[in-house]
Amino acid sequence: MSNLKLQNAFRELNIEATHEAIEKFELLKGLLLEWNEKINLTAITDPDEVDIKHFVDSATCLSTGYIKDGLDIIDVGTGAGFPGVPLKILNESLNLTLLDSLNKRIKYLDEVVNKLDLKNVTLVHSRAEDGGASKLYREKYDIALSRAVAAMNVLCEYCLPFVKKGGYFICQKGPSYQEELDHAAKAIEVLGGKLKEVKSYKLPNSEITHYIIIIEKIKETPTKYPRKAGKPAAEPIK
Repeated sequence: MSNLKLQNAFRELNIEATHEAIEKFELLKGLLLEWNEKINLTAITDPDEVDIKHFVDSATCLSTGYIKDGLDIIDVGTGAGFPGVPLKILNESLNLTLLDSLNKRIKYLDEVVNKLDLKNVTLVHSRAEDGGASKLYREKYDIALSRAVAAMNVLCEYCLPFVKKGGYFICQKGPSYQEELDHAAKAIEVLGGKLKEVKSYKLPNSEITHYIIIIEKIKETPTKYPRKAGKPAAEPIK
């Protein structure tokens, strides 16, 4: 996909990407594909597909209108840095924390942050359950993001503890989101959340429709959550 095509794809989502931002996406794509030969970061290796399925897909989070200038944001289980890194490229004012349980991915992200000269980005090597229980990160963020890391009822236990009261958990999902949401109703309530809305986005230059679930944090998460590492996935809140 040409630089102009990528810029136009962002524009379709009502996002203006500067020339400098587009150059950073090119640099990011090079790093992603280079490192992917050493460590498993993505199954998507076609350059045009990287643009659509990683960069533009991540950018849909900005289109929701909830991510405003200067907010403190955490991307939980960020993997190769999606959606967090593209959001930071498109809005440099964000204070971004990228959390992942695999140290080799953190090393890759460290190089990304340095090579792209991204400011106010913190890398945290931790499991979500440990991070959410830590005083350093618990209820410290305006927004927690996650992209299809786990089933919704599990994901809520991973992510909602990071969000301060009045903030939001923004979650990207595929077409089976409604069933997942139904199963997660109890978890959302127990963890202090409330379903705000679901937005759908057809990704430009593709046939893909993705959904973004927005959960508002209306009260503090009880101190017993998140439970110990492994427990949320093994015994989801029902």
